[in-house]
Amino acid sequence: MKKSKVRVNSSRRNFLTGSASVAGLAATAAIVPITFATANHKDGSKGLPNFINWKNRDALIIHSDKGIETHRSAIGESIVTPNANVYIRNNMPTMTDAQIGNRKNWKISVSGVKNPKTFTLAQLQKLGHTTIATILQCSGNGRGFFAHKVRGSQWKTGAAACVLWTGVPVKAVVDACGGISSGAVFMTSSGVDHAPTGLDPKKAMVERSVPKKAYKDAILAWEMNGDPLPNSHGGPLRTITPGYFGINNVKHVGKLAFTETESDVKYMKSSYRISPIGKKGSQYPTCWEMPVKSWITRPTDETGTVKAGKVQIVGVAMGGTKKARSVKVSVDGGNSWKKAKFIGPDLGKFAWRQFALETTLSAGTYTLSSKASNGSNTQPELRMENRRGYAHNGWKDHSVKISVV
Repeated sequence: MKKSKVRVNSSRRNFLTGSASVAGLAATAAIVPITFATANHKDGSKGLPNFINWKNRDALIIHSDKGIETHRSAIGESIVTPNANVYIRNNMPTMTDAQIGNRKNWKISVSGVKNPKTFTLAQLQKLGHTTIATILQCSGNGRGFFAHKVRGSQWKTGAAACVLWTGVPVKAVVDACGGISSGAVFMTSSGVDHAPTGLDPKKAMVERSVPKKAYKDAILAWEMNGDPLPNSHGGPLRTITPGYFGINNVKHVGKLAFTETESDVKYMKSSYRISPIGKKGSQYPTCWEMPVKSWITRPTDETGTVKAGKVQIVGVAMGGTKKARSVKVSVDGGNSWKKAKFIGPDLGKFAWRQFALETTLSAGTYTLSSKASNGSNTQPELRMENRRGYAHNGWKDHSVKISVV
């Protein structure tokens, strides 16, 4: 696996050796940019923001400085998505090296346990060690297919990646704290990337509560695909909650709590709610577990024309919190289906599986579709209409048209 040349965002000349306390971060608000400078791409299109100038521009679609999508054909020909190709979705500006300080001294407090403690990253690294492959997917992946005018980045398939995370199991951290206190119902993770902005934490803090059961699979990750976790992906530490949408994988995490109630901050109480078109409110379901889903990655309209004869149709499938069990492929827009084969290694139920179907196509136009099953649920044909375009897993919209010559 080819590693990106740049491990973290800023020059190491600016890397401070002292620890940056969360309380002191707000004082830097005046120098923290909310938007980032960009340089034009070689073809004249908008270039990458400076904070991710190490990424592969040719693999990415820029919606905004906070929403950058991976091309359908650029998630990689192997299972793991290269760091340089992984999408970006930020609610708050990425923290800089100066704000983070010495990564080993990064602190996270743990509460709602029998013996509350605060750990540095160096101390966490002595508690336990594991590597897990998971799907990182924005709740709004597929939003660009919705017919009504949905606010937010118009993602198609590229707000998703399969990533190898390395860190400490949350269960090991809990055990080091004597276990979870009685009465806890949720695991709540809090980021600190709002602090430099000086904004009201109730409106700006990315804090997410998930069902307590998620802690058994969750980790606190400090490495991404073999590299130190880049600042732009939440370094030096983020929560990874396998099978759950990306918003629950909290970046720049500074607090982990086991709570009786859900967080009441904006990003939990009112945002990321799957509500009917024209309605909103905390009474609607939040974006937690991902549904079963798949899509074709090759050939696509990005590939251009395809030569007649034998054609390899390749794609990825995920089962959400369950293992992807099977995938079917159609070349006629869903009128008929053939079973595809899984290819490559199985990295566990939280990773996607690659699939392939070899078929013979004569000259003409074809609509390629795929639908996956995790044994309990099968990918539906149509999207679930909702106000913000969340949790789209309908196979029809995700189909691609190709020309064979």
